[in-house]
Amino acid sequence: MELSELWFILIALVFIGFFFLEGFDFGVGMSTRLLAKNQTERTVMVNTIGPFWDANEVWLLTGGGAIFAAFPHWYATMFSGYYLPLLAVLLCLIGRGVSFEFRRKVDDPKWTEIWDWVIFISSLFPPFLLGVLFTSMLKGMPIGQDMNMTPGFFDFINVYSLWGGVTVTLLCFLHGLHFLTLKTDGVLRQRAAVLAKKVVWTVLGALVIFVGLSWLMTDIFEVRLVPELILVVLIVAAYGLSYMFNRQKREGLAFSMTGLGLAFTVTAIFVGLFPRVMISSIDTAFDLTVYNAASGNYSLKIMTIVALTILPFVLGYTIWSYYVFRKRVTDKEHLTY
Repeated sequence: MELSELWFILIALVFIGFFFLEGFDFGVGMSTRLLAKNQTERTVMVNTIGPFWDANEVWLLTGGGAIFAAFPHWYATMFSGYYLPLLAVLLCLIGRGVSFEFRRKVDDPKWTEIWDWVIFISSLFPPFLLGVLFTSMLKGMPIGQDMNMTPGFFDFINVYSLWGGVTVTLLCFLHGLHFLTLKTDGVLRQRAAVLAKKVVWTVLGALVIFVGLSWLMTDIFEVRLVPELILVVLIVAAYGLSYMFNRQKREGLAFSMTGLGLAFTVTAIFVGLFPRVMISSIDTAFDLTVYNAASGNYSLKIMTIVALTILPFVLGYTIWSYYVFRKRVTDKEHLTY
């Protein structure tokens, strides 16, 4: 295996980690309006992700940094072509972080209400925009011989990319509901479980439509038929099992299944891309690949050594933090956020 191929896999793993971890953050943020009935319940929800949200966002920054270092041509093409949606994602993440800190700084229900709306909006749009971004990459964007992307409005916004954005948003929402069944208690926990049982059917329907659109509008099944079909089966099985485990009140397993569903979905995207990193809708000869978009071999070698040295500490800290804050959050205790 070449180092450029290894780094493509590592970047895929980083984005899998991001959607698994930040996915439930987004889902909880959406639930503050779609599940909570008052500010107290919204405060409980925010406190369930309070110790984790900032560390979870680092996975996205790590993914962007890894692309910049390992595949500079991919970085230059993608970040310039997708400048506006990526800027919108960044502004939403900033707004969400600020709202977590500001919502309880003034003892005024109207003040808290404003920042609660910021949490909801800034949790809704990032998964949608990232879904649009990744699915439009699968469909192909107008990339020329000089590796410059010159997209028009309908290259970004079309049936396939919009449905991809909706599907990713729904996956995150369901993931967040299952996280709430793990981290809350009482009536809130019960309502989250009930709503998750309903939403899972919408998720499965959205996934079926998305697979159909992918078959018709992309070449991922043409170039990777067997792996993609296997991943589709695994995705459907994961969400089916999440429903079963939810009915059995095995909340940890249900949450793990929605996490696996997200992980398999991101995996399907990267498997469909490989060995390409960006697909040109103008001419396949202009595709960016793991070979023509990569850094030099020496740079990749140094990056590999550094990554293998640091990664165990990052994973260890992440696991430790989740262990420390493993208890359920209720409205009977001191609420920080």
